[in-house]
Amino acid sequence: MIHRTGNRSGLASVFSSRTSRKSASRAGNDSAMADGEGYRNPTEVQMSQLVLPCHTNQRGELSVGQLLKWIDTTACLSAERHAGCPCVTASMDDIYFEHTISVGQVVNIKAKVNRAFNSSMEVGIQVASEDLCSEKQWNVCKALATFVAHREITKVKLKQITPRTEEEKMEHSVAAERRRMRLVYADTIKDLLANCAIQDDLENRDCSHMVPAEKTRVESVELVLPPHANHQGNTFGGQIMAWMENVATIAASRLCCAHPTLKAIEMFHFRGPSQVGDRLVLKAIVNNAFKHSMEVGVCVEAYRQQAETHRRHINSAFMTFVVLDADDQPQLLPWIRPQPGDGERRYREASARKKIRLDRKYIVSCKQTEVPLSVPWDPSNQVYLSYNNVSSLRMLVAKDNWVLSSEINQVRLYTLEDDKFLSFHMEMVVHVDAAQAFLLLSDLRRRPEWDKHYRSVELVQQVDEDDAIYHVTSPALGGHTKPQDFVILASRRKPCDNGDPYVIALRSVTLPTHQETPEYRRGETLCSGFCFWREGDQLTKVSYYNQATPGVLNYVTTNVAGLSSEFYTTFKACEQFLLDNRNDLAPSLQTL
Repeated sequence: MIHRTGNRSGLASVFSSRTSRKSASRAGNDSAMADGEGYRNPTEVQMSQLVLPCHTNQRGELSVGQLLKWIDTTACLSAERHAGCPCVTASMDDIYFEHTISVGQVVNIKAKVNRAFNSSMEVGIQVASEDLCSEKQWNVCKALATFVAHREITKVKLKQITPRTEEEKMEHSVAAERRRMRLVYADTIKDLLANCAIQDDLENRDCSHMVPAEKTRVESVELVLPPHANHQGNTFGGQIMAWMENVATIAASRLCCAHPTLKAIEMFHFRGPSQVGDRLVLKAIVNNAFKHSMEVGVCVEAYRQQAETHRRHINSAFMTFVVLDADDQPQLLPWIRPQPGDGERRYREASARKKIRLDRKYIVSCKQTEVPLSVPWDPSNQVYLSYNNVSSLRMLVAKDNWVLSSEINQVRLYTLEDDKFLSFHMEMVVHVDAAQAFLLLSDLRRRPEWDKHYRSVELVQQVDEDDAIYHVTSPALGGHTKPQDFVILASRRKPCDNGDPYVIALRSVTLPTHQETPEYRRGETLCSGFCFWREGDQLTKVSYYNQATPGVLNYVTTNVAGLSSEFYTTFKACEQFLLDNRNDLAPSLQTL
């Protein structure tokens, strides 16, 4: 199977106004109802708030703390609508604020449950602002929150979400991959900070023009009262986030002697609950100041009585601020002089986090049409490349406008014309267990045994149990005289729940050890791979997906027209490979 492909959609938007197109092969009353105007997600909650002077900061703009409270409330209502019981905020993913909101404007917030797991669920939130006089609207931010259902007597087992529209199917599918990344987030950041080499010129800077970090330190205490808590007495997560934003803004203001604007909040988790009567101690300090932005670290601790010596760590967060001029352009910031010891550690960790944050935003953003398909691989972005690799394939799989183009001997070929790309996927049912097929096709080194488009495969690096990087060579194709080569990241995933497929996702990366050479023409792929669904005992539906870039459209369209013998022969060779080797994996299957 060829690889010069590209899926340039990154992290899917939580909501989309685009109506899904239905394929002729999948049209029916259910899909018509799902995509029609009469359908509304049963977990969806909408909130509209008029921004009053009491909601604004010193610039007459909506306070981000107030916005966070509204976001948390809306998301919590959506979670409780699905769970049928009280829910608490467990975590909030990165939030990037794209637009400020002025007094007199309206804030429109939508929230819906993307997927439910055992007792937790992911809620997607979209925030937009509206000017009632001009009727203009702006996107403000998107957020993803995790809520946990909580009953005091019985253990909660949430019912599963049944996605109906194309957008819901994509969010439902990708939610499992996002959950996987959240569960390892703390360890991932710790490892990346330990291994991320950051060059700084701290020792060479003019200390007379640096602001001591201690000058920015802020400590504040809040008493949790009934208005700050839900009906069970637990403090609203949004209220805690609002208090955190308040002390972080004070710390940032002390560095720049101006009114800063919050641009981003990094993913954080609530480590434990707090209740009415708790005292929350909030501490903030500027960890580092870059040319146009600064990172502020905030820590929240709780205690019940003044005499308590042990304080409970509720959570920590890192917030990025800028100072905007009259034209909304970021201004230069003073340098920070950290204190020796922990201050210097926080200073360097902030530099590392900035690099990680930029890598993460770059990889999972929706602006990949502006950059090359292949992204540099290094330890600081591996987890996000793996995430994007799998989620891009899952989103392609979830699209509901695939059209059946042809079928030969129960091998089906589907095509999809979307976002200026031609995608295709082939599927067949094989008398092999899904886990066996997954293991056999996971190791790309065996692919030349059945795919003539793979001349040789070298394992460059076994990144971890689920990710590996390969160097692949391929014969000349489409009139070119030079053979091709690829550097491919292969990411595999086992099912998260019953009904989920096994997944093998493939995408191009660049490595300094495997630069392009005159001998080969470098090829690229951003979205291709396999999905395996259990159809019964020793029966698996195998699907291969590929999204073709303009460079190989002629080759693809030639093969798509009538399911040419080349596509068919390759896929049938894959089936025979699975059948011939299905009995060789007994020890490995025990680990799946």
